[in-house]
Amino acid sequence: MPNTKQRRFVATAVAVALGATTLAACGGSEDDSEAQSGPAQLTYWTWTPGMDKVVDLWNKGPGKEQEITVTVKKQASGDTLVTKILTAHKAGKGPDLVQAEYQALPTLVSNDAVADISGDTESAKGKFTEGVWQQTTLGTDAVYAIPQDIGPMMFYYREDLFEKYGLTVPTTWDEFAETARALKHKARDVDLTTFSANDSGLFAGLAQQAGARWWTTERDQWKVGIDDAASQKVADFWGGLVKEGAIDNQPMYTPAWNKALNTGRQIAWVSAVWAPGTLTTAAPETKGKWRMAPLPQWSKGDEVTGSWGGSSTAVTTDSRHKAAAARFAAWLNTDRDALTALAKEGGIYPASTSAQLSDAFAEPPAFFSNQTDFYASAAEIAKTTAPSAWGPNVNVAYTSFKDAFGAAAKSRSDFGAALGRMQDDTVADLKKQGFEVAQ
Repeated sequence: MPNTKQRRFVATAVAVALGATTLAACGGSEDDSEAQSGPAQLTYWTWTPGMDKVVDLWNKGPGKEQEITVTVKKQASGDTLVTKILTAHKAGKGPDLVQAEYQALPTLVSNDAVADISGDTESAKGKFTEGVWQQTTLGTDAVYAIPQDIGPMMFYYREDLFEKYGLTVPTTWDEFAETARALKHKARDVDLTTFSANDSGLFAGLAQQAGARWWTTERDQWKVGIDDAASQKVADFWGGLVKEGAIDNQPMYTPAWNKALNTGRQIAWVSAVWAPGTLTTAAPETKGKWRMAPLPQWSKGDEVTGSWGGSSTAVTTDSRHKAAAARFAAWLNTDRDALTALAKEGGIYPASTSAQLSDAFAEPPAFFSNQTDFYASAAEIAKTTAPSAWGPNVNVAYTSFKDAFGAAAKSRSDFGAALGRMQDDTVADLKKQGFEVAQ
């Protein structure tokens, strides 16, 4: 890694840790004379379905007035898009805007691929909760993106089968464990849920709820806390339930998992606000039989949840119209009509707090027609989302999780050892990239 990049991102990391004044990204927000003196044509890389229809609202309205036209270029999501944007940036051919998952932002910042747009987004901050906004600032005065959608975590359960088996909805994780055991005593072939290692975001969100902060900084060094006490607590809890057979140990999103949900062999799922869409295809015969509740808590009376998923709209350092791009990003994620269209066309749950209570969410998801307060409850839960702490190599940590926890779940072995491997792999990769790492 070039020394200039190393110094720049270490400085950013220090600002994250100390809440110091902003360190503007190279090529950050500027007067953007081109966009103000003449038409600007912007490209936007995104994977959200129906985004072209949402962007049409801009092009025919505010964009037409400001002579700023946006063209959507559909992309794959996840690591595929991160790799593509970094490759394009190295060639100086990145788009003007890119949809970026929150955990990917530190990687994009460390590679100088996204710009600081704080000078053009001051009015947007108040539209989001502090925890959500923090994910796009990395804890500094800089703003590297505008929040778009979020994935607050919740507990989903089969209301009819909870009643059949005489179960009470758990409000703490201790109660959750007792509910899983009680169900096994009553129906040996039925599981409360499964521990799945094929989606790293689930465990990351659970650790976040418990207070984990996987990437922080110490002076001018990164500090990795994947095996911290909070994460160990979560790993031991789930590993213990798997080892004793109180819950299943099979991965999600498989035909077997779908069948278990559809036939009532699994009667609950720890998931996020987007779960109704997944259940619609995974368990179509159970429509109207599920309910959503807040995530169980580690201490009775607490109100905190984790986050599983979510993305933002960032302006790249390659854009020649950064101010214009920032105005579009702010409009897209704060304008009432834009957010209504995003919900309708893209099926997103908006990060904007006002949009969560808009007419677009007046009715519950069709799959949860029996729970009329679904979105009102979701909005309250979203307010309790714990802060996150992402680093520049989330992809490595997530891959290690799938390998280590996948093996541990399959063999019902020590989850703590799997967490240690995840920690070691992440630290080794940071050092390999040239980052200073605190021990």
